Amino acid sequence: MNVNDGTTNSPRIEIQQAWWSMRGLGSGEREWTVEEKFEKISEAGFTGILGKTLPESGEVNKWRRLLDEHNFSYGINAFPRSREDFRVFIKQAKVFGVQYINAQVMDYFVIGDNAIKLIHELQEEAALAEIPLFIETHRGRITQDLLRTVEYVQKIKNLRLTIDFSHYILAGEIRDYDQRFEPFFDELLKRTSSIHARISNGQQIQVDIGPNGEHPMTEHFSQWWKKGITYWLQSAKPGDVLPFVCEIGPPSYAITRFEYINLQGEEISDRWKQGLIFKRIAEEIWDKVNKKPIKHI
Repeated sequence: MNVNDGTTNSPRIEIQQAWWSMRGLGSGEREWTVEEKFEKISEAGFTGILGKTLPESGEVNKWRRLLDEHNFSYGINAFPRSREDFRVFIKQAKVFGVQYINAQVMDYFVIGDNAIKLIHELQEEAALAEIPLFIETHRGRITQDLLRTVEYVQKIKNLRLTIDFSHYILAGEIRDYDQRFEPFFDELLKRTSSIHARISNGQQIQVDIGPNGEHPMTEHFSQWWKKGITYWLQSAKPGDVLPFVCEIGPPSYAITRFEYINLQGEEISDRWKQGLIFKRIAEEIWDKVNKKPIKHI
């Protein structure tokens, strides 16, 4: 099941900002407020947010108001271990009105038939709730590595994925590009229903790609994103939406310079500017693949 807005409009991309990526961002010594973060995301031209979790009970009304004011879509992360805990979560997500669920399915030690059974159970619960469910290609989860996840897509015909190959570049320590990986990546890209933008160099999960995306791995990731978008468009129906999430993590995910004086890390990248570069790359890819330019901000 893809995200669908219920219209007869042409399939479209939505470039969203990960709320996790906004952690700690601000001006000077002060972190931006929730309202200021919404303003920044809106001013930059993002059309939605991927939440780390559902808002706490006391924040639900404020979040719903801000999402509506900015006309933002809202996807949500889930970390299910069983059908039962996912059933509870998905009811709450349904009430809040999420656009889709991105699942990092727990955990690394669930493999083979047990993993396939769990994915089927999660899919059944999502179908009952009528919420699109995408399984993220994420290390440390049941989708720990490339070969394991290829096995899942071969055995689960309706499995839809959130593509984040930074995890597989790191987990496989792919420091030097190797064409032998392409058929396996291609198997997964055919199931693209969402994309998370982050670039790994095979040694670090998240690298600074430079002010214009100069990092040598940028071209490889851009080509994977382009191929995933192309596959998605081939089967997309009117009203279908492809969430493309700029997901640059804060410390300690981000590379930091450790300070022994105050025992905390200082980021060596401008996380906000890096996210805007990924947004621009996504827009350029969409324009080339779809041949119908989107409005740039």
